Amino acid sequence: MTAHHDAAPTLLRRFNLVGLLLLVLLVLAPLVVDLHPHAPATEAALQTAAETAADPDAPMPTIAEESAMEDAAEADHGDHGVHGDHGDHGVPPLWQLGTMPFLLLLLAIAVLPLVRVTMHWWESNTSRLAVSLGLAGLTLVYYAAFDSPTAALLAVEHAIPGEYVPFIMLLFSLYVISGGISITGDLRATPTVNTAFIAVGTAIASFIGTTGASMLLIRPLLETNRERKHRVHTVVFFIFLVSNIGGTLLPIGDPPLFLGYLRGVPFTWTLMLWKEWLVLAGILLALYWIWDSVMVRRETVEDIRHDDEARRPLRLRGVVNLVLLAGVVLAVAFLDPSKPIPGTDFHAFPFMRELVMLGLAGASLALTPTGLREANRFNYHAIVEVAALFVGIFITMQVPLAVLKANGASLGLESPGQFFWLTGLLSSFLDNAPTYLVFFQTAESLTTTPGDGILTLAGGEFIRQDLLVGISLGAVFMGANTYIGNGPNFMVKSIAEQGGVRMPSFFGYMIYSLLVLVPCFVLVHLLFL
Repeated sequence: MTAHHDAAPTLLRRFNLVGLLLLVLLVLAPLVVDLHPHAPATEAALQTAAETAADPDAPMPTIAEESAMEDAAEADHGDHGVHGDHGDHGVPPLWQLGTMPFLLLLLAIAVLPLVRVTMHWWESNTSRLAVSLGLAGLTLVYYAAFDSPTAALLAVEHAIPGEYVPFIMLLFSLYVISGGISITGDLRATPTVNTAFIAVGTAIASFIGTTGASMLLIRPLLETNRERKHRVHTVVFFIFLVSNIGGTLLPIGDPPLFLGYLRGVPFTWTLMLWKEWLVLAGILLALYWIWDSVMVRRETVEDIRHDDEARRPLRLRGVVNLVLLAGVVLAVAFLDPSKPIPGTDFHAFPFMRELVMLGLAGASLALTPTGLREANRFNYHAIVEVAALFVGIFITMQVPLAVLKANGASLGLESPGQFFWLTGLLSSFLDNAPTYLVFFQTAESLTTTPGDGILTLAGGEFIRQDLLVGISLGAVFMGANTYIGNGPNFMVKSIAEQGGVRMPSFFGYMIYSLLVLVPCFVLVHLLFL
């Protein structure tokens, strides 16, 4: 029996190693395989496009052929702008089958922690990565079998270097640097103190990112509430506000808004969302204060006495990391390869932003005083969990995202409210960053001329501001609906569980969001959209 149990993790680790090596090879494949041919394929691709348009009964082109058509058209018009999306290649064949790995991965995240036979097995990041890579592999096999090997490489190119690497590097750097900041102390765990903690996090999340704010404050909040038994609602509201809604006001606050900035939305445009942010945050903070006031009365007299005796004043250490955190914010804001650095003609080279953020994380590890991270109970388990799951999510979601991209304009979406709810619904399960981009493109396709209420993007395109408001609010606000809606959600959950908080399951958390958040979203719709 022991030998069997020892062999299973070894096999999983070998499977993961092989899977990661294959994934790296697929990412590097474009160095030797031209996925976007222009020259002699141009005439053939244009001819294929012409034949398809002339004959409605002709077979649909493959994703790889559609990619060649698009590249050919761009070459024919001399358009190689920075805003092109290599991942936008129409509906894959038999897409219903292709969406199954994504649905199975969501089901695994939701169910495996609840089943007695698998709950302990699922606690290991080795197991999570094995499931994630296995289902990602099925998605690539689907592309290769039902479309072409080139389509599989295009999916990897779009998912990993295009989305996953910037996503995980940003989260990793903020996680490591904020983990070197120690706010120690133990205040009385009163409803007012807890509400103040969450309010401060909500206020700073737009300026240091939802990940930075979450990692900075979740540990001192847990420490303050260590003597209390009823803590789950505090962490849930923390995820609602600090890990999601707080990041509404600037592109550096939340990944979806950063994608909009890269697509040409002015850096300060999101500040116009302050009324929606303030109203929703105010309502949720008030609800939390009332909820916590009820729950604190359920604590035993002994627990309250221990809480009073354990009080210590707050003390801030690791101040150098605040400077490094500001460096990450500046890197995210200004090191965009498609734009010159302000005041210069220099364009950042590809992945320069990610390398700078990685360097800042390394500097944090080198400069943080010895013992501070240990006192913080810092470890990499939470960020590894996010990395393991999201590598599969980003690959398996390529098929459902392709379906949405191809059919988005035919969905009949016209009003800000429609964009708010559909963007939000899908952001809850598809991760809010790529979902934002899908509906951003959909709204952009509906707007072709300037005018009143039309925002002119940096690349010369146009988008209705009211639709962009609905998309932005839906992506940021409703990323709080599930653990997988936004990257920091999982990290906060994992840190809380390490701190002894029995967090709700995937569906258990959704009960909180359905009962608390959805009525608030209805109110936001009625007031602002």
